[in-house]
Amino acid sequence: MGDVLSQNEIDNLLKALSSGELDADEFKGNGEKQVKNYDFARPSKFSKEHLRTLEIIFEHYGRLLSTNLPAYFRKNVQVEVINSEAVAYSEFTNALSNPVLLGIVDFSPLEGNIIIEIADNLGYAMVDRMLGGGGAPLEKSRDFTEIELIIIERIFNVCTNLLSEPWNNVIQVEPRLIRIETNSQFAQIIAPSEMTSIVTMNIKIGNVEGMMNVCLPFACLESVIDKLNTKYWFSTMQIKDDETYKDLIELAISKAKIPIKAVLGKSAISVNDFLGLQRGDIIKLNTKVEDELNIYVGNINKFKALPGASSDSYAVRISSIIREE
Repeated sequence: MGDVLSQNEIDNLLKALSSGELDADEFKGNGEKQVKNYDFARPSKFSKEHLRTLEIIFEHYGRLLSTNLPAYFRKNVQVEVINSEAVAYSEFTNALSNPVLLGIVDFSPLEGNIIIEIADNLGYAMVDRMLGGGGAPLEKSRDFTEIELIIIERIFNVCTNLLSEPWNNVIQVEPRLIRIETNSQFAQIIAPSEMTSIVTMNIKIGNVEGMMNVCLPFACLESVIDKLNTKYWFSTMQIKDDETYKDLIELAISKAKIPIKAVLGKSAISVNDFLGLQRGDIIKLNTKVEDELNIYVGNINKFKALPGASSDSYAVRISSIIREE
């Protein structure tokens, strides 16, 4: 904010303008506005808010990869979102090298497909690790064999299935891996001039480090583009926290198994008598046959019950409930 002039300074300024000491045209400037060129061939369809929300979604996705992939590689996996940017699809494909690992993913119920690109050095490391090696990449790149692609396809399926959960706050998607391409020319899912959002993630498997890019065409996200803002995203997440998670917690607690025991009675004997116990010996308890038994849930005395039998098993019948604060 600019400095505020005092009344004396204002009076002196007006006096200088009226006497001609200062020229008013000097304060007007040239009056020209800075105009930003707009490329109608490549319109910017993703705002900064959209890109930021995509980063949040894929940060969640990265955490899922970090916790699920170690089960397959038996090594620590670290995933970090680097950035997200809006580029034309031609720029994305031109930046790809050969060979390349491109997973074409059906993003139903959204229209169209998305692409998951994994660096070739990560692909070689994955194959080596899945076959029992140390997970070292090749020194010189080469084409992937059919057997290697089948192994890599298994990892692509895991990465594809994990996409569902991070997108639940926007839309419930059912991603499905269609195929894997090693040549970018066979992965023309949209027109080259169409705008896409590229989310770049850095994946580290042990000591091997490489990039994963997820290409999201605007045509695929167009129907949910209004939901890609943090205000909507966090508001729906809060509703889900209040309603869904409460039900899930109650369901999990209801399925928890707790130990229950019926105490017939208590007695105190010496260690010598205990060591000399044999089959047929009688231990005198502090309860009578007609007395109710104490039923413990965990370590809490919760019920009173009478002993009996059910079919060929011993059983108790609850006679009263002990309600404590």
